[in-house]
Amino acid sequence: MYKEFLDFLTTEFTVLLTAALPIIELRGAIPVGISLGLSPINATIISLIGSMIPVPFILFTIRPIFNYLKTTRMFEKIVIKITSRSLAKSGNIQKYGVLGLIIFVAIPLPGTGVWSGSLAAALLDIRFKWAFPAILIGNIIAAIAIMMLSYGFFQVIK
Repeated sequence: MYKEFLDFLTTEFTVLLTAALPIIELRGAIPVGISLGLSPINATIISLIGSMIPVPFILFTIRPIFNYLKTTRMFEKIVIKITSRSLAKSGNIQKYGVLGLIIFVAIPLPGTGVWSGSLAAALLDIRFKWAFPAILIGNIIAAIAIMMLSYGFFQVIK
């Protein structure tokens, strides 16, 4: 029983950490969870929680970190490049505000998602009380879409 519990915990922790990673986020974590034997609902819930872990940290700390890094010769160009790319992709967020942020996070395409949405929200000075719920709603929409695609895909393989 102890080994089964440890295996279960390890699987959930793997999915949680995978979802917290940039680029991969829940778009990769849900299929990983399902392939590791979790039910689609469990994989989705764990991935959703994992992908939301970095959001408050990004929203509250990225601007001071970027401001500091811009003062260093080593990181100045990298920070300017990241900032420029993020702001270039955030046209709909600038145009539609919170609704644009929801849509930006919800669309499961490369370069969109929780990390990019959080970065854009921080750079656009969207207040936490608006940004966090918008990112959460967009992430829930993406999670449902990915779960449905992943579950259907894995059902065909089995």
